[in-house]
Amino acid sequence: MTGDCPATRPGFRRPLLLRRSSLPRRARNNAAGLLISTLLAAVLTIGVSGMARAGGPQGQLTWGIHVTLAPTWFDPAETQGIITPYMVLYALHDALVKPMPGQALAPSLAESWSASEDALTYEFVLRNGVKFHNGDPVTAEDVKFSFERYRGAANKLLKERVAAIETPDARHVRFRLKEPWPDFLTYYVGATGAGWIVPKKYVEQVGEEGYKKAPVGAGPYKFVSFTPGQALVLDAFDEYWRKTPNVRRLVFRVIPDESTRLAALKRGEIDIAYSIRGELAEEIQHTKGLTLKAAVTLATFFLYFADQWDPKSPWHDVRVRRAANLALDLNTINEALTLGYSRLTNSIIPASFDFYWAPPGAVYDPAKARALLAEAGYPAGFDAGELFCDGAYANLAEAAINNLEAVGIRIKLRPLERAAYYKAYGEKAFKNVIQGSSGAFGNAATRIQAFVAKGGAFAYGNDPEIDALFAQQAPELDQPRRGATLGKIQQLMHERAMFAPLWQLAFLNGVGPRVKEPGFGLIANYPYSAPYEDVSLTDK
Repeated sequence: MTGDCPATRPGFRRPLLLRRSSLPRRARNNAAGLLISTLLAAVLTIGVSGMARAGGPQGQLTWGIHVTLAPTWFDPAETQGIITPYMVLYALHDALVKPMPGQALAPSLAESWSASEDALTYEFVLRNGVKFHNGDPVTAEDVKFSFERYRGAANKLLKERVAAIETPDARHVRFRLKEPWPDFLTYYVGATGAGWIVPKKYVEQVGEEGYKKAPVGAGPYKFVSFTPGQALVLDAFDEYWRKTPNVRRLVFRVIPDESTRLAALKRGEIDIAYSIRGELAEEIQHTKGLTLKAAVTLATFFLYFADQWDPKSPWHDVRVRRAANLALDLNTINEALTLGYSRLTNSIIPASFDFYWAPPGAVYDPAKARALLAEAGYPAGFDAGELFCDGAYANLAEAAINNLEAVGIRIKLRPLERAAYYKAYGEKAFKNVIQGSSGAFGNAATRIQAFVAKGGAFAYGNDPEIDALFAQQAPELDQPRRGATLGKIQQLMHERAMFAPLWQLAFLNGVGPRVKEPGFGLIANYPYSAPYEDVSLTDK
């Protein structure tokens, strides 16, 4: 591989082608939209002028982001089991502890934490003098409140295991568990948003919907404005405990079309363009002043056969599911879309996760796929309905569809905007086939809980044998024994072809000449720029 992409970093280890619209066709996006974008950029730039002070945050850094921002991502209480909300959380909010450069779990709002020998009690000590953006101090009551109002991914699992939350004083928080649970920290401060703290008094004052309109947090940047479908604007919080941010204003511009993002980067309207793939990524590599940055992430992508639990569906037959796996030419897809940077792990579990079980490598064998379909009673293939996907990765789904159709599995693409996609996915509103993904922090158990185990947020059915093993491993404190059980679960998932893994995503991004530190790769296996207080502009 060539280019300016960094080497793969170590994984977080605890507690998206072949058929692409040409640039001219995409450029048919109406001129009015481009004019509005240009005017918006000008207004934002004018707005930041005069704000910089000597020795403090200066300038403006603008991202062109690949998805439509949803207000639900402004509130940690509604964090889904995906990585996208953290694009905002790392700016607006702060957690007790969180992944940071060089540390899987770094002390943040909590300066320290401890666990009792019997693994039933966890205590956090808050930093002294830390404030929210409105000036309110961060207290133990805010921590308790944030946990109790949390309603995002795995909230039921998390809350059912906590017997009590004690706040003996303003700086100490104590969680008492009902029984030993080795994954408490992994869920509380990793796989969920429950450990990201919001101000109790302010939330109660403005209400739940009011909070989404004007969120207040304790992160390095404070909310300025949000224009739906256009941009989110944040300003530096000079009193952030870790350090004063380098850049005065951050602007996240919504530019869903990939070629439009690249054009904006070339014109200097934005400084960083998220998610640039295929021929467009190669164009960045050959454009003076632009740099391609790749971040190998925790985001595994896969086809989930939602109808496999229906005895009347072709997907109920494991031979059909194995045929779909054999039909996928993953190497070609990877080279075409992410220039070969993505990892082909043949698993829905990131290879860097604790308790990851390495399956046999994926095999591309369309002839064998057709033979399996014939053996299952479908010698001429079959109509498989629809494949639902996040629109930001429709080109990956399109590539998979091309491969499936080549062996006789005929299926139509149904892309949706990201927030709507994940909402429907979690509500079990899809059928047929789903292109699933998750880049959330955690370990093998957290990913299995969300996508495989009974009651999981994105599990449309369940396997009793796997459920029994999952229940068995949950309280196990012996790490090797627990690892063996989780390995067995992953082996069964592979043997029963519950999924057709696609890749572990390398997130490709374009960086403009004004950026000194874009923040990619500072936090291991994290896709976006972070920490935001560390990003910087050149001195030019």
